[in-house]
Amino acid sequence: MHPSHQPPGDDIRQALRSYRAGFLGIGVYSGVINLLMLVPPLYMLQVYDRVLASGNTTTLWLLTAMALGLLALMGALEYLRSLAVIQIGERLDEHLGDRVYAAAFERGLRQGQAAAGQATRDLDSLRQFITGNAVFAFFDAPWFPCYLLVMFLFHPWIGALALVGALVLITLAWLNERLSQPLLRQAGGLSLSAAATAEGHLRHAEAIESMGMLTALARRWRHPHDGYVALQGLASERTALVTAISKSLRIALQSLVLGLGAWLAVAGDISAGMMIAGSILMGRVLSPIDQVINAWRQWSSTRLAQQRLSTLLEAHPPRQPGMALPPPCGELALEGVSAAPPGGKVPTLVQIDFRLAAGACLGVIGPSGSGKSTLARLLVGAWTPRVGKLRLDGAELGQWDKTRLGPSIGYLPQEVELFAGSVADNIARFAEPDANKVIEAARAAGVHELILSLPQGYDTPLEDGGRGLSGGQRQRIALARALYGPPALVVLDEPNANLDDAGDKALQAALAWLRERGVTTVLITHRPQVLKTTTHLLALKEGRQQRFGTTEEVMRSASTPSTPTGAGSETLMTHSPYRVASMATGAQS
Repeated sequence: MHPSHQPPGDDIRQALRSYRAGFLGIGVYSGVINLLMLVPPLYMLQVYDRVLASGNTTTLWLLTAMALGLLALMGALEYLRSLAVIQIGERLDEHLGDRVYAAAFERGLRQGQAAAGQATRDLDSLRQFITGNAVFAFFDAPWFPCYLLVMFLFHPWIGALALVGALVLITLAWLNERLSQPLLRQAGGLSLSAAATAEGHLRHAEAIESMGMLTALARRWRHPHDGYVALQGLASERTALVTAISKSLRIALQSLVLGLGAWLAVAGDISAGMMIAGSILMGRVLSPIDQVINAWRQWSSTRLAQQRLSTLLEAHPPRQPGMALPPPCGELALEGVSAAPPGGKVPTLVQIDFRLAAGACLGVIGPSGSGKSTLARLLVGAWTPRVGKLRLDGAELGQWDKTRLGPSIGYLPQEVELFAGSVADNIARFAEPDANKVIEAARAAGVHELILSLPQGYDTPLEDGGRGLSGGQRQRIALARALYGPPALVVLDEPNANLDDAGDKALQAALAWLRERGVTTVLITHRPQVLKTTTHLLALKEGRQQRFGTTEEVMRSASTPSTPTGAGSETLMTHSPYRVASMATGAQS
């Protein structure tokens, strides 16, 4: 079953069920392997009781050849069993990898949660558990009663000793679980908190170093980290105590069964061969228990990873593609839209209402914190409205399939992010680059010559974040990425924040290029000179719409005191677009 057709939250269970035939094959292999594990004790029994008693070397050679052949078969089955679990692990990763990646992305997008890599690490933990030796313990454990039965057939006392020893080991394993798991669970939570704190600090290493904040921030990281180390240490101490007792008991049982077997052999109740075979079988009785104990320790952490994955997948089901809509023209409509950042409770936009025809250029102005970047994220579908409707070409934005809509949207956020890959890959959005479109977008953004000056031109490799490039260079390459296609709707959030005069001229040329092609453009800016290229203006303050209309109307109406649209509005008294734009810095007339 394809992941997209599974019930929400059932992805992992459905994936494992689809490999039922593979697990059945592993069970068959395990059954034959465990039966062949009886070969060594039976071989020793025959050697001691038959060969030594008769002195017949032919029997010895025959028994040895048979034992070696059966053990070779066991080795081949072990190899096939290992291959089977490896293939299941690979198929599980193939089955769930994209699904987990998409759900982690969705969580980060909708809830603003960091540490997205934790989900892929959880999937790795689950896959490694399935492909490791730990999973064999659950197939081998049901066979330990078989070895115990053989020991009872040798003599009831030998079987009773093995049974009591096994029960004591199982009790110790249960006790270790009860003592250590609550501590490890708390330690795991503190470890994630400490890791997230350290990760957040390291992202801003330059600021920390320049302002001498390392010692103070290290103390903040130390608090959860020390708690994690203390809890883990306490859990490890308890585990070490139980492990030491278990190890001593296993060694003692190996010796005791030999002593008991010798005493019974002297009494004539069993043969010498049974004594040796009983010692070997004691190891086989205890081995599956040891395997299960070790596997259970692994499973405890794997189970937490599986629970986190199940919660993630249930909370973020796969996007169901609807009927494909035609490529948009760029007509925008916001109907009473209110919105807040992911995880936020206080709206940063309240009752925004306007319409924009395809091909229009909207300038968005307002002081810092007025909700301009929130509006940008809404328009490109990164965030969703809490109230109201946002329509593109008459259809609510949620009705569009994001994969199909993506090429029709261009977005330049305030915090420019470039990704590891070539310059051409970044401009082409990591699809198969169309050389003509890449160069066209670069020329439109005024960055073509700059790219040619790089060591390998468009093939120059970039690191994550575009390290090695200046802020202006990163912004202009990201602008070319926004123009690639070209799209039907382009949203530019402070596109000239890091640009010099040459960059500003390139931006003006890019806006003219967009207008010539009828691309709907939303331009958020603090710089007044670019407002001359707009057809409409939207003024925001404290998340509320102050005024919306054509640029001419807003300029004209601003010259006369009036009541602007939206609650909490203020009078705009200015004749010049430069003065209108001063609202972006919070200046008062």
